[in-house]
Amino acid sequence: MGVRTDVVIIGAGAAGLSLAERLCTATGRAPAVRLVDAPAGPLRPPPRTWCFWERGPGRYDDAVTASWNRIRVRGTDGRLVDAGTGALRYKMIRSTDFEATLAPRLAAHASLTRTEGTVETVEEDADGARVVVRTADGRRESLPARWVFDSRPLGSLPPARTTLLQHFRGWFVRTDRPAFDPHAVDLMDFRTPQPDRGLAFTYVLPTGERTALVEYTQFSPAVLPTGEYDTALRAYLHDVLGLGDVRVEAREEGVIPMTDARFARRVGRSTFRIGAAGGATRPATGYTFATIQRQTAAIATALLAGRDPAPPPPHSKRSMAMDAVLLHGLDSGRIDGAAFFTRLFSRVPMERLLRFLDGDTALHEDLSIGLNSPVVPLLRSAVELPARPLRPAPTP
Repeated sequence: MGVRTDVVIIGAGAAGLSLAERLCTATGRAPAVRLVDAPAGPLRPPPRTWCFWERGPGRYDDAVTASWNRIRVRGTDGRLVDAGTGALRYKMIRSTDFEATLAPRLAAHASLTRTEGTVETVEEDADGARVVVRTADGRRESLPARWVFDSRPLGSLPPARTTLLQHFRGWFVRTDRPAFDPHAVDLMDFRTPQPDRGLAFTYVLPTGERTALVEYTQFSPAVLPTGEYDTALRAYLHDVLGLGDVRVEAREEGVIPMTDARFARRVGRSTFRIGAAGGATRPATGYTFATIQRQTAAIATALLAGRDPAPPPPHSKRSMAMDAVLLHGLDSGRIDGAAFFTRLFSRVPMERLLRFLDGDTALHEDLSIGLNSPVVPLLRSAVELPARPLRPAPTP
């Protein structure tokens, strides 16, 4: 039986690493933290890219691959919306760079111990909780702690009235000639065939004049065969952007649930879920990284002050209600997704819209944004929504 530590964090992704870094670098006595990372293999998430926006310099700017102060959106007819982001800056971090940036910060603190292994059970006990880990060399290790924060992906999603999947595949490409504007991100380009339910778009995140991440994305009920994403990417690069041969230097893909389900954050007296497993993903957009930062900051502040460190609700009730209505409208086909987002970006000032998507707007701002949306379809969706039964979520 191991010595009881203050905190065990399960998972070394965005949420686990962020919480560990905040606890270890806090002013004053840092709690004793054990960070449990999955061994190399299927339990460890593949490299991925996180995007978010924030005002001014950020905590993790050393890990930022690129950032932009202009956002562009193109409708299905090619109509362009091009606007500055005001005081906000849109940023991209690759998970490998995030891990490399935080590794020396964590290694400098004796209060942190890292363990690689597979978590078998998490059990409550009289003094907190106990995490049982099977280490890489086959040993079974018991890790007692006062608090446990679990960021592992859920085995299945909670039931919901509406669940769509945001599924995507991206290519990191290089061209022989300048082809991209390194100061602007193409957030949504709808000049691609639209599915029967949901929407599809491509986005372009330039890292230079000749390099970019180009990603094809759908919001729809089911994922596609891998070849269909590649076909869509080739068509976009060649037919829409008019590029010749491009070199694909790396690839990424993923599936993000977009759901109005309610995620449990406290799963025991001393055990909590954090990150996407704790509902950090914004239902209508799939953005997660900025919410994780707010969530882990609140946990660290409470824990260091000696208070119950239960994660706060990641999104306001008003944001969750609006997202649920939009998801139902998209899923039912009542709302044309491409037209909806193109109209929203063309009518609402960019900085205000980004703050809205981050849940950082006041009620009067939300109402003004709602008036620039298709009011009748949204109202019909809102009226129908309470009568919809909770249903099991689709399997990605």
